[in-house]
Amino acid sequence: MRKVITYGTFDLLHAGHINILKKAKDMGDFLIVGLSTDQFNFKKGKTAYHSFTHRKIILESIRYVDMIVPEKSWDQKIRDIKYYDIDAFVMGDDWEGKFDFLKPYCEVIYLPRTSGISTSKIKNDLNKI
Repeated sequence: MRKVITYGTFDLLHAGHINILKKAKDMGDFLIVGLSTDQFNFKKGKTAYHSFTHRKIILESIRYVDMIVPEKSWDQKIRDIKYYDIDAFVMGDDWEGKFDFLKPYCEVIYLPRTSGISTSKIKNDLNKI
């Protein structure tokens, strides 16, 4: 079984999120999502509209997602890859090169982002209203 992992906040779920989850799932048999906790987002200087619990409930309802693990720190990725025996790590290409240090542990794939949509854009558009 080929296992794939991706990470993110997945707040204000949109087509870009669904696209990356579908593409990641298409690359394997089992997709794990590392979902940023509220505390980790705070450390990153981010605030999510939905709480970790609500974002987890939403992600659990998506057919491409097989398992969700809390992402609590930047440095847990190598541990997760080893613990879950991951074959491929997938992120959007806005992170290109930033996770190449994982290549000794698994395949690292950067997928093109869905143009015209992002959580930041949604938040900015809503603030204009």
